[in-house]
Amino acid sequence: MKYSFLPAILLAGSLFVGSCDSKNKEKIEELEQKIAQLEQNQAAQPRQPSNVQSVAQIDPSSLGKFKFDDMQFDFGTIDQGKVVEHTFTFTNDGQSPLIISNVQASCGCTTPDWSKQPVKPGEEGHVKVRFNSAHKSGAQSPTVTITANTSPSITKLKLKGTVNTNSTASNVAGPVKK
Repeated sequence: MKYSFLPAILLAGSLFVGSCDSKNKEKIEELEQKIAQLEQNQAAQPRQPSNVQSVAQIDPSSLGKFKFDDMQFDFGTIDQGKVVEHTFTFTNDGQSPLIISNVQASCGCTTPDWSKQPVKPGEEGHVKVRFNSAHKSGAQSPTVTITANTSPSITKLKLKGTVNTNSTASNVAGPVKK
């Protein structure tokens, strides 16, 4: 008698599992439809990530604008160890004060200095560049990159020239490679 209920219990369990499977299938199909609908909505209207700040478009004609007399300076041929300075002057040819936020040289041999105060429209500013030719030889072309409230925001100035190696510099004793 103990075993007479076993087939009834097995049948009831299989019916219960079968009904759970059909309910699960319905839920899975419903979730898949919702996912497909969300994907279609995202494709139609891409969302901006929540950590991105919205930025208003700025009319480039309303910004500061560099007007350089020259954007390249040829220092010619110099002897190694000589320091060359050149001041690039500019006029703010824009509609608002021109603010230089950073000036960076392409190498440690070049040191920039610039107008730190805002340059009003129509006024002049400067970027002074100092090139040290110590330990340099041959053709040189260091650049200076200016970041400012202009369009485009990056402006590059360039120095170029040739550095002759001193004959005394080549006679200095130093490490010898074998």
